[in-house]
Order: sequence, then structure tokens, then C-alpha cells
Amino acid sequence: MASKFGLAGGIPERRVRPVWDAIDSRQFKNALKLASSLLTKFPNSPYALALKALVLERMGKSDEALSVCLNAKDLLYKNETMLMDDLTLSTLQIVFQRLDHLDLATGCYEYACGKFPNNMELMMGLFNCYVREYSFVKQQQTAIKMYKLVGEERFLLWAVCSIQLQVFCGNGGEKLLLLAEGLIKKHVASHSLHEPEALIVYISILEQQAKFNDALDVLSGKLGSLLLIEADKLRIQGRLLAQAGDYAGAANIYQKILELCPDDWECFLHYLGCLLEDDSSWNNGSVNNPIHHLKLVDCKFSHLTDELFDSRISNASAFVQKLQDDSNNNFVRCPHLANLEIERRKHLYGKNNDDDFVEALVKYFLRFGHLACFASDVEMFLQVLSLDRKMEFLDKLIKNSNSLSAVPTKVLGQSISLFKIQEMIGSMYKFPVQDLEGSAIKMVEMYCKNLYLSKDLDPQESMHGEELLSMACNVLVQLSWYTGNPGYFLEAVMVLELGLTIRRHVWQYKISLLHLYSHMGVISLAYEWYKSLDVKNILMETISHHILSQMLESPLWVELNNLLKDYLKFMDDHFRESADLTFLAYRHRNYSKVIEFVQFKERLQRSNQYLVARVEAPILQLKQNADNIEEEECVLESMKCGIHFVELSNEIGSKNLTFNEDLQSRPFWTPTPEKNYLLGPFESISYRPKTNMTKEREAHVRRVIERKSLLPRMIFLSIQNASASLRENNEANGSATDSISLELKFLLERYAKMLGFSLSDAIEVVVGVCSGVKSSEVFGSDTIDWLSFAVFWNAWNLNSHELVLSYGDGCGPSSWHVVNSLLEMYVSEKIKIMESLICIPQGDLPILVKLVTEPLAWHSLVIQSFIRSSLPSGKKKKKSGPTDQSAFLLSHGIRTSIQSLCGILEDVANWLREQVNKPEDGNLEFILSSLQKKEQDGPGQVLQIFETLISSVNESELGDRISQALKSWSLVDVARKIVTGQCTLLSEFLQICESKIKSLQVLKQHIVLV
Repeated sequence: MASKFGLAGGIPERRVRPVWDAIDSRQFKNALKLASSLLTKFPNSPYALALKALVLERMGKSDEALSVCLNAKDLLYKNETMLMDDLTLSTLQIVFQRLDHLDLATGCYEYACGKFPNNMELMMGLFNCYVREYSFVKQQQTAIKMYKLVGEERFLLWAVCSIQLQVFCGNGGEKLLLLAEGLIKKHVASHSLHEPEALIVYISILEQQAKFNDALDVLSGKLGSLLLIEADKLRIQGRLLAQAGDYAGAANIYQKILELCPDDWECFLHYLGCLLEDDSSWNNGSVNNPIHHLKLVDCKFSHLTDELFDSRISNASAFVQKLQDDSNNNFVRCPHLANLEIERRKHLYGKNNDDDFVEALVKYFLRFGHLACFASDVEMFLQVLSLDRKMEFLDKLIKNSNSLSAVPTKVLGQSISLFKIQEMIGSMYKFPVQDLEGSAIKMVEMYCKNLYLSKDLDPQESMHGEELLSMACNVLVQLSWYTGNPGYFLEAVMVLELGLTIRRHVWQYKISLLHLYSHMGVISLAYEWYKSLDVKNILMETISHHILSQMLESPLWVELNNLLKDYLKFMDDHFRESADLTFLAYRHRNYSKVIEFVQFKERLQRSNQYLVARVEAPILQLKQNADNIEEEECVLESMKCGIHFVELSNEIGSKNLTFNEDLQSRPFWTPTPEKNYLLGPFESISYRPKTNMTKEREAHVRRVIERKSLLPRMIFLSIQNASASLRENNEANGSATDSISLELKFLLERYAKMLGFSLSDAIEVVVGVCSGVKSSEVFGSDTIDWLSFAVFWNAWNLNSHELVLSYGDGCGPSSWHVVNSLLEMYVSEKIKIMESLICIPQGDLPILVKLVTEPLAWHSLVIQSFIRSSLPSGKKKKKSGPTDQSAFLLSHGIRTSIQSLCGILEDVANWLREQVNKPEDGNLEFILSSLQKKEQDGPGQVLQIFETLISSVNESELGDRISQALKSWSLVDVARKIVTGQCTLLSEFLQICESKIKSLQVLKQHIVLV
């Protein structure tokens, strides 16, 4: 904006420039002073008002900014000559957009365009508004108006892109595509096309309608000369031929591309697919998907005869051999991978070629086995071999390892690849415990032996052999899982801690360590390592899954709040700014990016993680303020009393959720946030092919969001219902009270249905568990949800006239008693089975935290609401006693509940104090003794290798940086850090409990006055 100076609303540039300079340098106080001064000299200038509004918005004074903007808007409407000033309108647009009133900016432009229909600047501004609103139909209409006005190609393509967006993101169909095709054809006939992007858009329109031959005609005609890079043109041609069913022609085209670009692996897969008439790559929806890239694993060619298949595979082999002969570059892998793919296709077709397949894999190892990518290169090929053949391949690799390269880095690389293949095949984990230990020892010894290779590397550079410590860690975790000995697990932690001491920037170590600490329950340290990853921007969407689920169950509320706030800020900022990128793509005529930006934004909006964060952030606020009902009501008011979240719960069933997490970076034992193999029986795994768990995960996330989205509204209604139960003017407000009770009952019915029961059956379940008639196992893994249900049922029951469900008639326990008993039962059970401070895996602390901070907290809010309505407003003056038996029983239930909650929280607080105040030496001794080598085998052997290295550090051999890092590392310091981290976690939980106890003690004093 600062560049758009000149006369704006009659103000000379020299008077405006200082304001923009102050804004650009973020000197907002000075900018406000200058803008106010400008306004005194030009009081009727909408532009001066817009500038002042912009400054006020940047200073965080949103209400004042909006008021000033509205004044500017009124002035514009009064003086039509000022409407032609796009600078004023665009400044107002910026402010309205930042204030979430984009509709007002759009209204200004619509009004201006109505008054001056042929003004291109105003129409482009209006188009920009529609881009920001994602109003694709209005974008199309405005772009066509501009095209008709000046006949420029770019405006036609703006209209066509808007049509495509209606098809991709809306309800548009074939008729719209025909319209787009007709518009382009008409323009080509009269003006031709002049930009490569215009041709690509034209071809994509035809391709979407399956008019592949028409698209080929366009590409091979005069317009094809717009594509200057031959390989790009050939790729489009090959794709169109394949989709048109001309596999022979497509194969020839892909052959030409490979001759130009011999390392294009995707192109080779297309080439082979066309030779074998396999159209799976064209029917999987990946062709026009800018987010999902092509991955070919499955294939189909059952219709080919044996003779035809052999002939075409032979042709492919000959061509691949020619590519290998022509390529002198030792880093070009595609022609050699191509041999493996050919053997894989033969194997899948049923040819008995296992010997050739294994031999091809061995050759590939001898050529590229030293590269870090070797294991991932051969992964999909190993999947089709039987276990016996895999073992045969492994044996041949071990035999060939004697003839490895003499270059130390290549020797190390091939050794690492050998370990990776062992891990991938799973043969290592069929060894006895001693052999498994031996594997971990070999890996660590190899790492230590080759440290000298990295002495001259920059700390930011990856060290040679870093992967060895990650693999040794996996072996140690397997040993801990198999033997049940926590010493191996602690040893894995120490190995990674030492690795990070040597080089602080290994993100793989940090992620593994994060999960190890999470499994131990030391969430504070896990969060520290997550923070050290310095996750920013889109990585928040792909990486935060490593820590989010653990933090949601922890008492580290400040850290969790920061995590959710940063994530939601990034997402909301992106949604706000993505329209800027989209319009920028329009302006720069990069039309494929227009589609990509809009689709990417929609994908993020449907992110499962984003929806979870949107629900969890307000629930965290409710937890944080649950000890003070006034503050809680302010939080509820800020979220519209939970109404929007009920709407989200209603809509979630129809949303197509997306999963954008990078699950490849997770440890083998926790492939998704919901899965942890170490909590189950031992399985001989350290590697599993990444299966698609999206459907399973989507169903789980839907249930979680649907259920949790009801909480804010149910908490609000419970507070209101409890308050109404003793309101003296209950009869006067009967209709309002009844509506609250009815809505709460409706939500209870929904909540019970989510738990798999009708409302009456769910009530019978909670009463049955309380009475001992039913086993507590009926709650399953939904204990927290069941107890929350019991709390909300009790709140509804306070003002319900459905006596059949009240259980307060003397024939059964009252609803107050049910809730109190369930909370006592589950909390005391968790405390009894809770083990020592350091426990692998962690105990039931996360469940205990949730019991205290969710159902117990909601129960205390119901009590607070009841007592507040029982007291005279303003003064704590004792009221006259209850006038009937039901009111007396209600008051008695409240007293009992306060006493019960105090007792529960005191028990938890006492246990926490006992753990926190334990001498540090005892916990240190547990860790150190677990790692101390007692016999020939067992934990401690790997650490002994490091201790030997540290005690005999040779600075001249390892370099100063590595030597100093090794000397600075201390096993005791890491053990002390673990103990301190766990104490930090428990101390935070203790503070939460103490805060709740203080709140209940105040309620005790108030209840005396009731």
C-alpha cells in the first residue's frame, strides 16, 4: 500500500507518506498522531479516516477501528466522486478484513461498481473481495464482465479458474465445464492464447471432461509451442495418450522422456504401466491432485497373454539396459531400480523368477547399498517376497559384505543398510535375548568407531552413522518389551540423550526421545524436546501429533495452552492469508496455483487435528476456570454458551476429515497417536509396512469430536439448571426453566447414544455400577465420559419433573450419591494401584488427571451454581430453612457432595505430596540400578561402551567439539533430569488439586448460610 501514493481523496502525497512510513516501521503511536493530525486538516476525507482506522486496528483497538471505518464508509456513500478512489477502498478492505467484516468491504466495492460499472480498478478490487470470500460464482461473473469490457486473456482465465473451483470445491458439474471450454474456444478462435499457463488450463478443462483426444489435438497444434520445455510437453502428451487408451503411443512418449531424463522414476513407472496396459495409475485420482503424489504399489495386467507379457517385459528390460549403458553417473538410480520393478512385475504376474529377483536386489545393494535411501528404495520390492526368500537375500548381503568398499564412509553406509534390512525383514527379533543385545552393541560400537569421520563437520551437518543410535534404540525398546525389564528402556533413553549431547540437531533422536519420555509419563521432558524441534508454520499441522495427545491428558495447562494457541493461530492466520496468495496467483497468471491454494486451504479446514484443537482449546479454558463459577460463566459467554460447538457436533458426521500428519516419523511401536504396541502383549515387530489407517482413525476422531463438542453447552445448561432448581421465582420463569431442562435432557440422550445406550439404560448403568449391581468394566475405556454423563444427569435431575428417573424416592440412591460414589470409587482405585514416581510404562496418572479436571470439576460447578442461587444476592445472610422435604434433601445432598469432593481431592493431594517430597536419591537409585550391569547380559552393556569411549577420549582423533560433548555428558545428570521432570508434572497436578480444595472450602463456609 505504501507505494500507492498520490492524490487520494484530495490529500497530497507528501502529507500521506509520513503516516505510511510510521505504519511500515511499526511506530503505531506516532502513526496515530500523524493520522489524527491529517484528519484535522481533511475532516471529510474517507482516506484519512481509513488510515486512522488502519493504525487503530494495528494497535489492537478493534472497536474504535470499526467505528472509524464505518464513518469512512458513510462518507464514501455520500460523496460518489470519492467512490472511484481504489486506494481508499483497498485501505478500508484491509481493515474490514482484519476485523472479520469482509462483507462490509465487499459491500463498498459492490456499491462503487454499481455507480461506476466500467471502472476496471474497482472491478478488480471487487474480484479480490470475492476471492477472499471464496465466492466462486461471483468471481466468475465479475471476471466475465471485465473480459467483455477489455477482452484481455487473463480475465477470461480468471473466469475459467473460477468455474473450475466451482467444480472442484462446490456443486458444479459438466455444464460448467462445457461453458469454460466454450469460452476458451471462442477466445482461441479470435485471439489465440499467449501464455503457457493458459494452455495448461485449457488442457485441464478438456481432461476433466475426459476429452483426451481433443486435448491431444490442442497440444499437437500451434498452441503446443507455448510449452518451451520439451520434457514437460511430453509428460502431458504421455498422460493424455494413456488416459485415452493409446498405451503403445504413451509408452513411446515416456521412453523419449526417459532418454531425456533417465533418473525420472515416476516416468518409468508410467512407461512400464503403459507397456503392460496397466491403467491403475490413471484411475486412482492422483493425476490432477496437487496434494497427493503418485505412489504405485499395486498393479493389474491379468488380461495380457503370457506371450504378450514376456514380449513387453523383454522390451522394457532391453530399454532399461540401454539406459544403464548410456548413463555414466553413479548417482542415477532409476535405471537400476527399474530392473527391480521389472522383476517385481514378473513375480506378481506369476513368473517363477525369485532367483533373478534376489540377484537383482543384491546387485542393487552392491551399487547403492552405501546410500541412506537404500532401505526405502527396496522396501516395496521386499514386500512381495516370501520370508524364506527375504532371509536368502539377507544371507547373500552378509556374504557379500566381505567385499565391501575400502572407503570408510561407504563401508559404514553399507553396514547401516544391512542393519536396516535386518530390521525390515524382522529376522533380528527372532534372535535370543543375548543375540539381540549383541546387535545393539554392534550398532553402538560401530557408531563410536566411526565418530572420527565427523570431526570436521559443521554442527548443523548430519554426522556419519547417526542412524545407528536410532536403530540401537529400537532394539533396546524391543528387549524391554520382550523381557519386561525397564532397564533396557531407560538405556534407550540414555543412548539418545548422549547422541543429542554430541549433536543437538538430530530431529530423529528428539522425536524418539519425546515418545520414550511420553511412555514413561515424563511429559514435561517430552514437551521440552518437542519445543527444541522449533516447529513452525505448516509443520505445526504435520508434526504436532507427536505431542498433542499426551499434552491433552497432562496437567501442564500453561504449556498445553501455548501449544493449542500457537497451532490455532497459525491455522487461522493461514485461512485469513491464503486468499492473498490466491489473488497473487491470479495477478501473476499462475492459474494452477490458484486451484492448489484453494484446495489446500479446504484440506486444512477439514483437518482432524484442527477440529480437535478447536474443541480442546475451549474445554481447556473451562478446566482452568472451573474453580470460580463467575469466571467460568465469562468463558462460556465468550464461546456463545457452547451453541457453536453443538453445531459442530451435528456437522461432524458429514465432514470428510483429512489426516495431514507425517506418521512416517513416528517410532515403530506407536504408528499413530491412538496406537501403542508396548501397552499390549509382545509382538516380534520393529517394522510394519505403513498401512492405511485413515478410516479407522477417522471413525475414532469423529466420535471424540462429536462427544466433546457437547461439553461446553452441557456445562452451561447444567449450571443454569442447578441455579433454577432453588430459584424463588421458579414459577414466574417456568417456561425458561423448562426449556433449559428439556435441552439438557435432549443433549443427555445424544450423549448416552454416543456411549451406546438409551438415556434410561445409561442411567441404570451408572446407578448399577454405583450400587455394585453392575461391574465397573461396563464403562470400558470411556470411564471419563461415563462419569461426566453422571454429573450432567444429576444436574438435569435437580430440576426434572420425571420422577421415574430421579432415584430420590428412597428406593435407590440419589443422583448426588451416585456421582459422589463413582468419583470416590474411581479416584481411590487409581491412587491405590499407582506405582512409584518412575514407572515404565506410566501408570494411570493421565486418567487420574482427567477424573479430577473433568467430571469432578463439572460436578463442583453444579455445586457452586446451586449454592450461589441459595444465598441472598449481595450478602451472605442466612436464609430461612427449607420449606419442604425435597429442598431439605437437596441441601443435604449438596453438603454431602462438598464433603465427598474435599475428601477425594485431599487423598489425591496427599499422594502427590508424598511422591514429590520423596528423597531424590531413592528415585535416582532406581534409574541407576536399572542401568547397572550386574551379569554378563542384561541392561547396561550398551552404556558401558559409551563409558569406555568417554574415559579414553582422544581429542586429536575426534576433534574438540565431539570430545568436549562426550566429556560433558553424565548419566547421573540425565537420571536427575528425569526425576525432576516427573516431579514438575506432579507439582503442577498438585497445584490444580490444592486450588480446587480451596474453592470447596469456601463453599463449605457458604453452605452453612443456606
